[in-house]
Amino acid sequence: MRRGGLNIRLLIGVAIAFFALFKYCSNAEVNPYTGKKQHISISPKEEIAIGLSSAPQMAQQHGGLHPNKQYQQIVDIIGTKLVNNSIAKKSGYPFEFHLLQDERTINAFALPGGQIFITFALFSQLVDESGRLNEDMVAGVLGHEIGHVIGRHSAERMAKQELTQGLLSGAAVGFDPNTAQGAAVIANAVNMKYGREDELESDDLGVRLMVKSGYNPKYLINVMEILKAAAGPNRTPEFQSTHPDPENRIAKIKEAIRKYQ
Repeated sequence: MRRGGLNIRLLIGVAIAFFALFKYCSNAEVNPYTGKKQHISISPKEEIAIGLSSAPQMAQQHGGLHPNKQYQQIVDIIGTKLVNNSIAKKSGYPFEFHLLQDERTINAFALPGGQIFITFALFSQLVDESGRLNEDMVAGVLGHEIGHVIGRHSAERMAKQELTQGLLSGAAVGFDPNTAQGAAVIANAVNMKYGREDELESDDLGVRLMVKSGYNPKYLINVMEILKAAAGPNRTPEFQSTHPDPENRIAKIKEAIRKYQ
């Protein structure tokens, strides 16, 4: 009886995992802006809706929007120029750029559908040797985040998380706890690898957008140096992180500059 119960559990677990894999594989398409085959389960309209509904909460987590309208206007002008002069305009995403009041967290990020944020902590670091704001560096940050949007990285990550959750649920039902735990470790490593690939692809797209819009892409390297300094000497090793090592990113950015210039 006990063996029969285990067999039934195993069949149910396999069925759950198979359904998750089937659903993931059936949603395949080629991204027209990257040429990469992707598995995505939501539409661009759904991405836009998710981004718009999440934007207020994300801004609130970083102290709200920055009150300086002049700084915000600079971000808007640079972001709009990057979109209008590149493949991003063809995407149909309603891009909006937000300068956050956060003066401690050096960061920038994009939500699905075109909502892009940069903290004042990072914005204030994007200066030349004389301390003046360097618009090419701002363009590097925004171009990278636009790359995440047109690369549909958030939507792709959602689909991978659904697949991972389905496979883990199947393992938990059909196998012993140790096997399920091992599957979770493997799944986490795979997701981190895909995260690093997304960052490198966004760097490449960022360089492409900068060149098309008349910005000097070498300043994206300066941005990487700022991020490297902000991470400090005790930053997480690349194999444990969703972000590539800054040195590897710089090497890839130099390759992209040679390719697009």
